[in-house]
Amino acid sequence: MSEQIPFPIPGSAPAQPSGDSQLPVGEQVNPQKYRKGLSRVWHATGYSMAGLRAGWSETAFRQEAISSLVLVPLAFWLGQNWVETALLAGTVILIMIVELLNTGIETAIDRIGPEWHDLSKRAKDMGSAAVLLSLLLCAGTWSLALYQRFAA
Repeated sequence: MSEQIPFPIPGSAPAQPSGDSQLPVGEQVNPQKYRKGLSRVWHATGYSMAGLRAGWSETAFRQEAISSLVLVPLAFWLGQNWVETALLAGTVILIMIVELLNTGIETAIDRIGPEWHDLSKRAKDMGSAAVLLSLLLCAGTWSLALYQRFAA
């Protein structure tokens, strides 16, 4: 197997392909990179569904997903035009997206090792802060929409 350079060295020639494209699909490091067309879409969809199933095992994601079953239809009732509806529903979906990314960060950090490290803590804290910001954005958007609909 040829050596792969993870980062280009300034002033050096670009890294050559590793030769994986000549290997049968089962022997390639990442066969997804060499799939084309509908085969790539099909396999990518499978990976995405596996990610959603993995997210479902997280309590926070489950709570947000169940809340979205109520809030997304409610967005269609509360929104007075398509922009409001998209903002209301979009902020709810954004929370789930950020939660999945946060879980991915935490999972990758946990894979590295169980020992405490300042950079690991920092990465996890930033992921958590991203979830908090998405929750605050959603709460603010919904509060303003409810105020406009019922109090203004």
